[in-house]
Amino acid sequence: MTTRSYFHLHLVSDSTGETLIAVSRAVASQYTGISAIEHVYPLVRTAQQLERVLNELEESPGIVLYTLVEPELSEKLERVCREHGCPCLSVLDPVMALFQSYLGTVSNHRPGAQHVLNAEYFKRIDALNYTMLHDDGQLPHDLESADVILVGISRTSKTPTSMYLANRGIKTANVPLVPDIPPPPDLKLVRRPLVVGLIASPERIIQIRQNRLLSLNASDDTPYVDRQAVSSEVSQSRRMFQQNNWPVIDVTRRSIEETAAAIIDLYKERQNQLMAQ
Repeated sequence: MTTRSYFHLHLVSDSTGETLIAVSRAVASQYTGISAIEHVYPLVRTAQQLERVLNELEESPGIVLYTLVEPELSEKLERVCREHGCPCLSVLDPVMALFQSYLGTVSNHRPGAQHVLNAEYFKRIDALNYTMLHDDGQLPHDLESADVILVGISRTSKTPTSMYLANRGIKTANVPLVPDIPPPPDLKLVRRPLVVGLIASPERIIQIRQNRLLSLNASDDTPYVDRQAVSSEVSQSRRMFQQNNWPVIDVTRRSIEETAAAIIDLYKERQNQLMAQ
């Protein structure tokens, strides 16, 4: 049995900390058998708020990543890290230096500047509201107002992919394909939205559905996880996508982020086509 080792990882941000969490987890995932004990400190914008961070750092030394644009706070954090022998890195500095060298101007040093309440922010909130209201086939008569419509059988990651796209400002509806129940008529009538079919291998679908039944303490003696029935569902969905000339994405070995990235590329192409008409 492999013994897992741990280390302390301090993430200090003057904003939400989302950037640090995403970067650190992407790197940490490359190391097998090692896990980070995360200490996340969001909205650190004063010396008093930083003091709490320094106290915890002294008690649990480890790697320190930070996104502090206030020079005085950054300098104090780095000084304490040196005193305790903790490796410390500003995640934004290399990127800001690159921007500065190319643009020929310095940044404004505004904490949380990426979260200002601009038009892009409200567009994202609007997309999230729309997507939640149109999840799992709800409000089918309003599909034409979507940016993207995801179609697929159960357990093809429609909902999480929809939420990821919504977080990027793309209004996304998703429509489940259920055996013996026709899809809503409005689905084939839409003209503006990009419709994308999601498929996966029967083996992958069965595995996910069995885990779902297990979590619900339900019997697996059902067509829901029957190999022949699931294969038929996958084949029928694929035929439907081909008949409607909808692009298809196989999510069998794709993460949600990879699926969403492929959809965003298709969406951009769709937008260009609509503008050219």
